[in-house]
Amino acid sequence: MAESTVTAPRKSQLPEPLWRHLLGDNLRRLRHERGETLGETATRAGVSPQYLSEMERGRKEPSSEMIAAVAGALDTTLVDLTLDIAERLITTRKTASVRLSANQSNFALAA
Repeated sequence: MAESTVTAPRKSQLPEPLWRHLLGDNLRRLRHERGETLGETATRAGVSPQYLSEMERGRKEPSSEMIAAVAGALDTTLVDLTLDIAERLITTRKTASVRLSANQSNFALAA
């Protein structure tokens, strides 16, 4: 009987950012670009200002329905938010990879 091994994924030195934090950053940026208060955006989205604040700070794991409601209030779509966050994750991963490679080079030079 053949044995199979499972290899744990390599971990970079920096933890990958959480989806809810990137979502919150995007929502806050969009709201600020529109010059709106939490209350104005929350009212249009049908959520409380406190809930929107928690979304923006990455404290909540909102449902797709809640995200879509806030996105609509900010004149964007769930798809656009998702694509923007995915692009930021890819950029973050590439940046972390370059940093890791640079650090490994430094160790090689020091040896």
